[in-house]
Amino acid sequence: MEYLPDSNARYKDVNYWNERYSTEESFEWFGDFTKFEHLLKYVTQISCGNSALSYDMYQAGYTSITNVDYSSICVESMAERHKDCAQLSWLCMDARRLAFPDGVFDVVLEKGTLDAMLVEESDPWKVSENAAKLLHQVLLEVSRVLKPGGRFISVTFAQPHFRKRLYARAEYNWSIKHYHYGSSFHYFMYVLTKGEELSPEDAALERRLLKEAEAPPTDVNFQEVDSEDFLNNIGL
Repeated sequence: MEYLPDSNARYKDVNYWNERYSTEESFEWFGDFTKFEHLLKYVTQISCGNSALSYDMYQAGYTSITNVDYSSICVESMAERHKDCAQLSWLCMDARRLAFPDGVFDVVLEKGTLDAMLVEESDPWKVSENAAKLLHQVLLEVSRVLKPGGRFISVTFAQPHFRKRLYARAEYNWSIKHYHYGSSFHYFMYVLTKGEELSPEDAALERRLLKEAEAPPTDVNFQEVDSEDFLNNIGL
């Protein structure tokens, strides 16, 4: 528990990650590769952190993996650690502005990145305007760099009735499927395929959300609830 921040808001702070990566060797959010390997078929590009996921996938036969992270400390450390793996590359990059041409990756994979971006949200049914804008920038970039037929794989603890609200947009030009793994605690894997239409159910969800966004605001009083340090209490 040495690396737990004093506030969940720090999960969005690159300085926190730089400090953590300067001493922490490795950490696996939502379990290691063995926990969900059976769900993966086509993976060639991921976001990294200091997870061993990329190396585990490399050992399992996945090659040409490009790893990006916005922490320069992390990228330098991981590049040095895996310097003998010629087909693993490491780049310091902001997910909102990926420095890649359009349509270059078969797969983009994130594991816990979007969860970290949402740590300050108090209402899982309706994220704040700032968070929605941030997620939209990231998802537009992910869609842009995917090849036609490519897949975005998102690993998270967010259940479908929360996470699909963020993914179900025709603008991203992908379909949505989801799976789960784990025993005592379920984690979820979303597979979004570029160039496929949303299902009728997901298209209806988008229409409903757009209609709700256009509706005039109403005054509602909510009972205050106890704060919950949800990231820190996940049992891996």
